Amino acid sequence: MITSIIFRMQSSTSSNNRDKIVYFGVININENGRNIGAVDIWRSLITKIIFCEEKRLGILDITDKIGMPQINDNQVWAVAVNRYRKGKDKWRLISIIKDGENQFVDTDEETRITVQSVDFKIIDKEWWSFLVAENVNKSIEITNEMK
Repeated sequence: MITSIIFRMQSSTSSNNRDKIVYFGVININENGRNIGAVDIWRSLITKIIFCEEKRLGILDITDKIGMPQINDNQVWAVAVNRYRKGKDKWRLISIIKDGENQFVDTDEETRITVQSVDFKIIDKEWWSFLVAENVNKSIEITNEMK
C-alpha cells in the first residue's frame, strides 16, 4: 500500500511556494475489537485541506479515483456506519454537508444511499456517522453507535 507518498501541487498564494500534501494519519475501523478497515488521511501543509482514502479489509482492487480525491468546500469527510450490517460492508467513507440531503454509493458500488444530515451528522434509521477530522489517529469501535 502506498501510504507515505508526498504529492506536490501549485499553491494559490504564490508561484514560488510549493504546497505539499503529506500523510497525516489514519483511523482504524474496528468491529467487536477486530480491525475491518481503515481511512488513510493526507493533509495539505499550506491550505490544511484534508484528503482521504478508505481501505477495506479483504478488498484488493485499486480504486477508480486516482490521486487525491477532493470534496466541495461545503462538505467534510465522514464515515457512514450501517446499524444492521456486519463486517466490511458495515461502513463507508463519504463526504457530508452540514444540513440537508446527502447521497453516497453503498459498498456494493452500485446502490445509491440517501440520508439526511444535521450539523454534519447522519440522521437516519439505518445509518449513523462520525467525522474524520475529529478522529485522526484513533481506533473507532463501530459495533455500537458513537454518541
